[in-house]
Amino acid sequence: MEDNKLFSEFPPVSTEKWEEVINKDLKGADYEKKLVWKTIEGFKVKPYYRAEDLDHIEYLNSNPDQFPFTRGKHADNNVWDIRQDIKEKDPAKANAYALDAVKRGATAIGFCAKNIQNEEQMSTLLKDIYLTAVTIHFNCCNTKFIETLRLFVAVARKNGFDTKQIKGSVNFDIYSYALKHGKFWGGEDEDINEAVELINFAKENLPAFRVLTVGGSLFNNSGSNIVQELGFSLAAANDLMAKLTDKGLDAATVANNIVFNFAIGGNYFMEIAKIRAARMLWSKIIEQYKPADKEACKAFINATSSTWNKSIFDPYVNMLRTTTETMSAAIAGADSISVTPFDVTFKDADDFSYRIARNQQLLLKEESYLDKIVDPAAGSYYIENLTDSISQYAWQNFIAIEDKGGFAKAIREGFVQDEIAKTAQQRDMDIATRRTTIIGTNQYPNLTESMNAKIEKHECCCNCEKASEIKVLQPYRGAEAFEHLRLATEQSGKRPKVFLLTYGNLAMRRARSGFATNFFGVAGYEIVDNNGFATAEEGVKAALDQKADIVVLCSSDEEYAEITETACKLLKGKVKAVVLAGFPKDMVDTYKGYGIDEFIHVKTNVLESLTAFQKLMGIM
Repeated sequence: MEDNKLFSEFPPVSTEKWEEVINKDLKGADYEKKLVWKTIEGFKVKPYYRAEDLDHIEYLNSNPDQFPFTRGKHADNNVWDIRQDIKEKDPAKANAYALDAVKRGATAIGFCAKNIQNEEQMSTLLKDIYLTAVTIHFNCCNTKFIETLRLFVAVARKNGFDTKQIKGSVNFDIYSYALKHGKFWGGEDEDINEAVELINFAKENLPAFRVLTVGGSLFNNSGSNIVQELGFSLAAANDLMAKLTDKGLDAATVANNIVFNFAIGGNYFMEIAKIRAARMLWSKIIEQYKPADKEACKAFINATSSTWNKSIFDPYVNMLRTTTETMSAAIAGADSISVTPFDVTFKDADDFSYRIARNQQLLLKEESYLDKIVDPAAGSYYIENLTDSISQYAWQNFIAIEDKGGFAKAIREGFVQDEIAKTAQQRDMDIATRRTTIIGTNQYPNLTESMNAKIEKHECCCNCEKASEIKVLQPYRGAEAFEHLRLATEQSGKRPKVFLLTYGNLAMRRARSGFATNFFGVAGYEIVDNNGFATAEEGVKAALDQKADIVVLCSSDEEYAEITETACKLLKGKVKAVVLAGFPKDMVDTYKGYGIDEFIHVKTNVLESLTAFQKLMGIM
């Protein structure tokens, strides 16, 4: 049979030829610096990949539903549970939310079990829910996991359900608790003994339930990078495996009770690769325990929206963020996905935000058919290489923990916490200098938006008292520091006025006025832009007529020489600050001598600079 390849009339081009053309176009510029991306995870990403870059990747010889399960757990589909986590603690209200969610497409419900103390309350919570058709997850904030499961089993049987057919989980996560609260629930040994009790109870009564959780989302939401989240999660899970098998439980039973809860952030391709790498590495870890059931090598992964990259300001952008994050999780083959409602950064979710969160998944299933395609990322040179790189670097984190004697010992030493803190500091600096953009917060603000009145105080679901036995991890959002600046402006009742004195070259003055608008806009200042002035005197008069607090000169480096001295002289003592947009380095000292108070440019630490302006304005 003739091989009619597309484009066969074009001769193949070698990598060497491509590199030759690229280096020619670079005109002597450093290839590594210009085109190779060094990720915050520490590995390098090339500007392009070719088929030859797949030659060293061993798992590509496997199919979906085959060890090491990198390519997915299912041979003929890509199914996942549409999970809706309900924070409401009142049983009747939570039940109403759940029934509505199931009616509108959710296939899994996560309940907060804090107020479930007896069978009556459990019956109220589960009223009219068909338990063998809907997966039930308990987020047991009261830490009474075994009591919650006993109540659940009693009510389920009373309602006529075969509990052996009911699927679900409880988030018994001893390490996340210790890292949040600074201590274990009842002590490390006691918690492991409770895990044994939970597993035995579930094996007898709820064999399709998983009762152990490893919360990688805590690492993510505390500022970790992707390989740290994955490597530390694997180390925590392996610690559970080792301790529980030492207690006499078989490896397959323990592994089949573990849920990995990963947060999915905005790094689209990297997040796809993270989940694929998680399945591969976990399968190889479990293989070493020689489980009787090979199915135990399949990781169960719940993906939930990262809170780290969400914002109070311009909150509808959170919908866009969670949409791409959900796509990453679905394409990667997560077992269940929980989309965080877009407005939870400043209020409790309502019917609208719950519906949007649920519908994002429904659209990806029912209109984009992502559940019909097995391993959608298969064969992508880029994603396959990201998967391989993340696997290698996450494994290094895993080995580092093992060398310290396991996860429990590593967190007692503070190793995990310190490593995440270093990364979080770097990520914070990237946001402060706008190398990382948070739309609506540190870049491209909505200048007319006011959020202070919309922020509701809502109770934390869990008891957050902290002990000092173990250094805690503190979840936070990367946007918080900038939000603090803008909220301080709103709360002060005074909105500083920034006047843009534009002059000269049209392209340069527009570019720099746009930069200045974004710069001061993220602090909530009023921006007065202009079409341009013929002279410095004309611009200064307009600024004073507007009663400006800050005047920003916006022109080209060459033309600043024409207006800076005059503008500074006329503005001295009449405004709080004169700022120049740009950094003409040969003239900086001269312009400072004229009276320029600050230079704003792409290398400015925006957070630091705006904090100083807030103090100057008497706001902070």
